[in-house]
Amino acid sequence: MELKNLIKRCKKNDIASQKLLYDIFADVLFSISLKYSRNYSEAEDNLQDAFIKIFEKIHQFKHKGSFEGWLKRITINICLQRYRKQKVFELVNEEALKAEDVYVEDNSYSLQFLLDCIQSLPDRYRMVFNLYTLDGFSHKEIALKLQITEGTSKSNLSRAKDILRRKITESNIDEAYIRKIDHN
Repeated sequence: MELKNLIKRCKKNDIASQKLLYDIFADVLFSISLKYSRNYSEAEDNLQDAFIKIFEKIHQFKHKGSFEGWLKRITINICLQRYRKQKVFELVNEEALKAEDVYVEDNSYSLQFLLDCIQSLPDRYRMVFNLYTLDGFSHKEIALKLQITEGTSKSNLSRAKDILRRKITESNIDEAYIRKIDHN
């Protein structure tokens, strides 16, 4: 079924079409939800809430721009709403920020290891890190989405990078130690 026709049928609350739309986009939207969630279970809850919102608001989609992009924005916003309510962001002095990036020189890290590191970040840092680094939002856009200041966004990004740098460094030490023990 053509996407435009599928959307039209979903606008009429056709259950079979809604299920088909879910089947087509659930994996993509779940991966986004997982980036912004603390764990798998929370990501599932966020995905369910996103699809509820999608089906409530689908009549607002006017076929201008990407439908998938529209779905992704809704999913990200659903995830962010949960954290805005929790007030997990802290205000900081913008002058104290470092402008360093995290670079992984060693290619031996699995994607799962890196995703686990990101997912283990405190909520406020993970949100800003994902929005800025993975989804390309500016600090101004992040500040608006999360109802924080640009300085807080920059600070949370800096702290996320520091934590990731430390986790990766500790991983290198652990791996080197394990290799040394294995060779003795």
